[in-house]
Amino acid sequence: RVEPFTDRQIELVSTFADQAVIAMENVRLLTEQREALEQQTATAEVLQVINASPGNLAPVFDAMLEKAMRLCGAAFGLLNTYDGERLQTVATRGVPTAFAEFRASYSGTGQVGGGLKRAFEMKRRIHILDMMTEESYLSGVIPTRAVVDLGGARTVLHVPFLSDDVVRGNFTIYRQEVRAFSDKEIALLENFAAQAVIAMENARLITETREALEQQTATAEVLQVINASPGDLAPVFDAMLEKAMRLCGAAFGELYTFNGERFHPAANRGVPAAYAEFRAANPLSAKTGASARMLETKRPVHIVDAMDDWYRQGQAGARALVDLGGARTILAVPLLKEQSVLGCILIYRQEVQAYSDKQITLLENFAAQAVIAMENARLLGELRTALDTTQEALRELKTAQANLVQAEKMASLGQLTAGIAHEIKNPLNFVNNFAELSVDLLGELKDAIAPAEAALNPDQREEVADVVATLTGTLQKITEHGKRADGIV
Repeated sequence: RVEPFTDRQIELVSTFADQAVIAMENVRLLTEQREALEQQTATAEVLQVINASPGNLAPVFDAMLEKAMRLCGAAFGLLNTYDGERLQTVATRGVPTAFAEFRASYSGTGQVGGGLKRAFEMKRRIHILDMMTEESYLSGVIPTRAVVDLGGARTVLHVPFLSDDVVRGNFTIYRQEVRAFSDKEIALLENFAAQAVIAMENARLITETREALEQQTATAEVLQVINASPGDLAPVFDAMLEKAMRLCGAAFGELYTFNGERFHPAANRGVPAAYAEFRAANPLSAKTGASARMLETKRPVHIVDAMDDWYRQGQAGARALVDLGGARTILAVPLLKEQSVLGCILIYRQEVQAYSDKQITLLENFAAQAVIAMENARLLGELRTALDTTQEALRELKTAQANLVQAEKMASLGQLTAGIAHEIKNPLNFVNNFAELSVDLLGELKDAIAPAEAALNPDQREEVADVVATLTGTLQKITEHGKRADGIV
């Protein structure tokens, strides 16, 4: 009705209007505080996950994506890492089944295109209000059509991970209605992206530290085996191959020595039985395959996919390696000593996955250790041979010395015996000579007393004859025994 409001009523409504403004401002401040608290809480929780999972990015990325989607009001989202060529999706949340199935079967899933490509090129966020208005959707680009038609995406936000101006990955979150993300939500996602970069860098440093420690430990263990097995290369090669395979993530491996013409197996681990039988009947060739390339270049040979390399050339060894051993990625590293190949280490993966530069360097270090072990074994063998020769010469010298001492003793004994014999022969000669002389003198005595015998009676003559005969016989026996003693001397 027509009835003007009084001044007091107008003042009252004005008061209520002021109170409404205060209430609205309080609600705004409270909402902002609640949002800020939620963001701080989410950030703190992500940091807790990072601290609780050192080096393990999976739970970090999953928690980060979940909180980003919840705080930004997104329907589904993806978190990717990027190696400079391809994307790898490491976390997803709420992805519609039809779109997830498309991504699983589509060959171009790892490629960078559309708005994400712009984000990577510009190295900044890309905010698309409505995917249906994008040129890629209107022109029928398959991935864009799929995310809209199968995933129901309308508003999209791409935020790249930047480390030293290099793209390392991205967040992509979607709304299934046309509704722009606010500046605060965008800032929140950029904050999570910065945290993701920190987490990735921490994981990289931890991984590098762990790998370096593992490599140092493996090197020390190999050196221990070398020290514990002087001259025995079998346990050294086996330990070396086992550690090389483990640290490089290989399925199986072989180690060969090379004499300038042929390869000889020295160790193997995890070789499939069918391929082992083939290799036993068909020794590794020095004229074909990775081993021939290695001998020619004297450098590591890295074959990322054997199916795209010499397998298609129809070589028997390559066919057997792929068909019987299941090998796909191959790394052959020579054992080099002054540009001479002493052997090689070959490790194989049964999936197409290139070895990293660090893994190739690690295998080269093991190859260098193998050369040192072989050289030590050679020097030790030469030393043992020289020692055996020296010991034999020493034995011969001792024998000769003993013979010389014996000869000297015998010579001394001979000289002593000769002196004694000389001293004995002199009196023997005198005895013999005087005995013969006495016989002659008895004969002269007999002749001298012959005239006087007539005066003697028969008994006296007989007694004289007996005495002379007895003396003559005695002197003859003295002469006989003297000559015999002279002969003995």
